Amino acid sequence: MLKRKRRRKQPNLRRVKAAGPSALPHVVVPKAAKKRKRRNRRQYSLPLAAIKRVVSSARWLSLALLVVTVWAFYLIGQSESFYLTNIPVSGNASISASDIVSGSGLAGAHIFSVDPRDVATRIDDLPGVISATVSIEWPNVVNIQIAEDTPVAVWVQSGERYWINESGTLIPARAEASGLLLIESEQEEPIGEATFVGDDVLGGALQLKMLRPNIDRLYYLPGSGLSYQDGRGWRAYFGSGTNMEQKLAVYETIVEELVARSVMPAYISVRNHTKPYYMANGS
Repeated sequence: MLKRKRRRKQPNLRRVKAAGPSALPHVVVPKAAKKRKRRNRRQYSLPLAAIKRVVSSARWLSLALLVVTVWAFYLIGQSESFYLTNIPVSGNASISASDIVSGSGLAGAHIFSVDPRDVATRIDDLPGVISATVSIEWPNVVNIQIAEDTPVAVWVQSGERYWINESGTLIPARAEASGLLLIESEQEEPIGEATFVGDDVLGGALQLKMLRPNIDRLYYLPGSGLSYQDGRGWRAYFGSGTNMEQKLAVYETIVEELVARSVMPAYISVRNHTKPYYMANGS
């Protein structure tokens, strides 16, 4: 049996204090280096400070906003997208859309220069227009809606044709109006400043047309009033006013008597139906 070898006893370890760090020599920064360091620091810090002052200044913000606004208006003013090139017109029957657009003054205008109320007023002043409505659609569309004056008769004088509306106003005829009563003035001079037909004349003419639908043309002469050419060969004078029903009754009674007596009149006048008279041919 082998004997174990006894290990030698190790000596106890003792803690040994380490030597302290050696002192470093005092380093002095040169003055030139300090100045260069401060100068570099100012170069990098000044832009940031300036930006802070600009951002925090209301005056600079206002200036920036003004510049942006002016630039935006410049772009809008130069862009063709904001000029009126599409101007639809509705409600017109006899007045051409080109005449309405021309009278409105909108063709080629900038959208920002348009006042719908002023445009509607200009269109209202056009002959034959009762009312106009103007609306704007961004960026370059203006819609025009009009109501036309409706003619009730046609007035002819010195070769010129006019429409007569319900109030008796004469407006230049813009198209052929079929089915309307035609009143031909036997005055040779132009209309001049007379731009309307009296209520007694227009009312009497429309009443005659209603009572005698076969009448399609009447004549008018101041002092004699309304007349028409009877198909039986003479002129019948009715004056003016809205008592045409009584005048027609008197007129037909006179015609019956003359036909019974085989008298051909040159004309018959019932302008004053209480004092009618006639002129026979050859008298």
